[in-house]
Amino acid sequence: MSDSAALLARLRAIAAPGPLAQAVAVDGWQDRGLARGRLHEVYADDAGDVGAAAGFAVAQALAAGATPLLWLRLDRGGTAAGRLHATGLAELGLAPDQLLLVTVADPGALLRAAGDVARCAGVGTLLVESWGPMPALDLTATRRLVLAAEASGVTVVSLRLDAAPVPSAAATRWQIAARPSVPLEAEAPGLPAFAVECLRRRGGPAGVRTQVEWNRETRSFRVPEGDEPRTTSAPLAGAGVPLAAGGAVALDPAAPVRASG
Repeated sequence: MSDSAALLARLRAIAAPGPLAQAVAVDGWQDRGLARGRLHEVYADDAGDVGAAAGFAVAQALAAGATPLLWLRLDRGGTAAGRLHATGLAELGLAPDQLLLVTVADPGALLRAAGDVARCAGVGTLLVESWGPMPALDLTATRRLVLAAEASGVTVVSLRLDAAPVPSAAATRWQIAARPSVPLEAEAPGLPAFAVECLRRRGGPAGVRTQVEWNRETRSFRVPEGDEPRTTSAPLAGAGVPLAAGGAVALDPAAPVRASG
C-alpha cells in the first residue's frame, strides 16, 4: 500500500465510528482532565469569556498532568486578548517553568507550527489560540493535528476566541463562560468558576451543561452543591462529517517561530 493510500485509510478510520471513537470519553474530565493524545476544542461563549475559556484550557492541562504546556498564538494575540498574566496563571496552579509561549506572524504559520509541536512527545499540552473564523483551521488541518496528537501522545487544545463552532475532527468541543465565584471564609476570593457545555463528543452524546469550580490544590474541578449537570438537546455540531477521498493532506513546510516569555 502506498504512503498516500495508507494515510487516506488512517483518516477514514478516524472519521468513522469505531473503537477509537468510542474510547474518547468525557466522563471523569473533572478529575483527570481531557483525554490525552487527542484534539479538543474550547470556545469562549462571548467576548467577555475569553479569560474564562483560556483558564479552563489551562486547568484541563493541569488536571491531566499534561505539562509542560506550549501556548501558541499570533503576534497580534497580545493586542486582542492582552498579555498572559503570570500571577493569574500561578493562581490556577501553572508554574513558570511549565509554560512556553510561542508567537508566530500569521494563521498559516500558526497551523504549521502547531503541526510541528503536536508531533513532539516532550510536550504535555499544546494550546493553539486563534481569533475569529480562521478558515484555514478546517477539517483537513484538524485531521492533521489529530494524527500528530495520536502518534505523540500530546494533548492538543484549540482555543477558539471570537469564533462560532465549525465542523472539525476534534474529539470533544466545549463552550465556556465565566461564572461568579463564591467567596470563601472571611470574604476571601472564591475559586475560579466556569459554566461549561459539552457541544460535541466523538462517538457519544453531547449537550451536557454544568457549573464547575477549579481547585488548584487538588488539581480538579468540582460541581458546586445544587448545580448538578443537566442535559440539553444541543446537536452534535460537526459530527458525522464525511471524509473526502483525494483531499489535500500534504503537510506544509515548517514555519519559523519566535519564542517569548
